[in-house]
Amino acid sequence: MGFPMQRMRRLRRTDALRRMVRETRLTIDDLILPLFVVHGKGIKREIDTLPGNYHLSIDKLSEEIKEVRSLGIPAVLLFGLPEHKDCRAGESYAADGIVQRAVRTIKEIAPELVVATDVCLCEYTEHGHCGIIRNGYLDNDASLELIAKTALSHAKAGADILAPAAMLDGQIKCMRSVLDKHNYGNTAIMSYAAKFASGLYDPFFRNGTGSVVAFGDKRTHQMDYGNGDEALREVALDIEEGADIVMVKPGMTYLDIVYRTKERFAMPVAVYNVSGEFAMLKAAAGAGVIDEEKALSEAMASFKRAGADLIITYAAKILASKLTR
Repeated sequence: MGFPMQRMRRLRRTDALRRMVRETRLTIDDLILPLFVVHGKGIKREIDTLPGNYHLSIDKLSEEIKEVRSLGIPAVLLFGLPEHKDCRAGESYAADGIVQRAVRTIKEIAPELVVATDVCLCEYTEHGHCGIIRNGYLDNDASLELIAKTALSHAKAGADILAPAAMLDGQIKCMRSVLDKHNYGNTAIMSYAAKFASGLYDPFFRNGTGSVVAFGDKRTHQMDYGNGDEALREVALDIEEGADIVMVKPGMTYLDIVYRTKERFAMPVAVYNVSGEFAMLKAAAGAGVIDEEKALSEAMASFKRAGADLIITYAAKILASKLTR
């Protein structure tokens, strides 16, 4: 035959046809919105590098949660900015810490909303590292106790999912043991299983949490961005230790890791569309270089196509508004 009988363009002819045969779909249920909570009253301060995202005091958090619920976003991920920092990250596990207060507030307003909490110490330490520093080095095993105490305090406050971010060896097992011992066996763990040492976190640390390290960097515990096989070993260990969801962070530049993780383990996989990725898209859109809505939709489709089940993104409200139109 001189011409192919199968014409691939037939099903691209109209918008309705394209939608009918679309293989990858983003839904509101895929989205998790990060939120930043701070001490004080009446604070809703936009984060310069993350347009549309704010530092929120507890009273303003209430307003935000009502909007999140009205948009149908099913989950939030909480980050806290403490009033005081110290070498043992005391506020991270305090019963009246900022995250603990925020969890209780959210559960009073919207008990059906899934509340995940970032379980890390870097926001709470005076040096900005994710645990106890000894001789200039992050002491892995000494820091595990504080990670577990933080996780337990979040669970007691009512968190549904705990998300340990420090990339410390054995942190999932330590958390799971403490949670089970105190009858929080139903509290889920979403592990930052493959978290790479990335320059794309800068807007988050510089403007979001204000936890820039006082010395050195985090390459002794976060992964080298050149290592894919190591990422799978990290994921396997976290699953073995009791993780319920595994996360790849960042997202856009690590789609191969998302794909390999989903293919290898068939576990629920989350991807973190990090601050630098979001900021780049917003900056390009603001400069008129790209169409923001199209670029965001394409980025989200790439995460889903690679195998992500959940997407943590600062664009969650933008996307939710689009999905409900």
